[in-house]
Amino acid sequence: MTVETLYIFCRWAHFSSLMLFTGSAFYSALLAPRRYQPVLSQRLMPLLTGSAILTLFSALAILAVQTGLMSGDWRNIAQVNIWRAVIQTGFGQAWCVQLLMALLACLSLATRGSVRQRLLLLCGLVQLCGLALVGHAAMLDGWPGALQRFSQAIHLTGAAFWAGGLLPLLWLMRDARLPSQRGDAIRTMMRFSRYGHLAVALTVLSGIINTAFIVGWPWPANNDYRLLLLIKIGLVALMILTALFNRYWLVPRFSIPGSRAQLWFVRATQLEIATAVLVVIVVSIFATLQP
Repeated sequence: MTVETLYIFCRWAHFSSLMLFTGSAFYSALLAPRRYQPVLSQRLMPLLTGSAILTLFSALAILAVQTGLMSGDWRNIAQVNIWRAVIQTGFGQAWCVQLLMALLACLSLATRGSVRQRLLLLCGLVQLCGLALVGHAAMLDGWPGALQRFSQAIHLTGAAFWAGGLLPLLWLMRDARLPSQRGDAIRTMMRFSRYGHLAVALTVLSGIINTAFIVGWPWPANNDYRLLLLIKIGLVALMILTALFNRYWLVPRFSIPGSRAQLWFVRATQLEIATAVLVVIVVSIFATLQP
């Protein structure tokens, strides 16, 4: 495995774990009814714990691999002075914030109650916004650069709410089958659906703005960056169609006796999750390319 391939893998692991972490924290901190929050937060703790730890280690791995890439030789990772030089760059300073908030998220797991859930959500949101300070989102200066970074922060937050909330949604479907938790689980899912419309709209709109800043119009696909960008757009369109099918075709049929709508809802959500994984892989690749 080359250093470049390792860097892409680390980016995929970091983005995926951070989105899952933040999406799960949205549920337990904001979406669930107050009486249901302790139950849901306990159920989501394996997801929150695993994704928080993976986010921390993948952030550290990205800094290590980036040190090798910037120095031109991966063997320089063992040299302290190279690390110091990388940390003094714009990327290094922004990434130190990533590491700090990822560490704080892991430490926050030891707290209790609603304080823990709010701390976890805050750590996730700060990390997502921090990602807007590196990469192609940081290529412009002045007010265009500020607008681009703000748009990227909105893009990542909306995507985390949407895509990061899909796996917890499947867990809520299980709770919805339990008589004692059915009402709260359904209410939580409806809130996710309601605010999910806004998240999808913001993700798409900010994505259009980001594309305009970076490449103008993605067509023609005359380089690898634009080709992968078009593939990402197609995958996101598939996710949107799947979400619309779930919400407006399957959900109204849940109450029909003998209907298999709930089973199809789970299968369609699994497809949406798989598509989201592909989107993050594609983004992790073209984010390392020149537009």
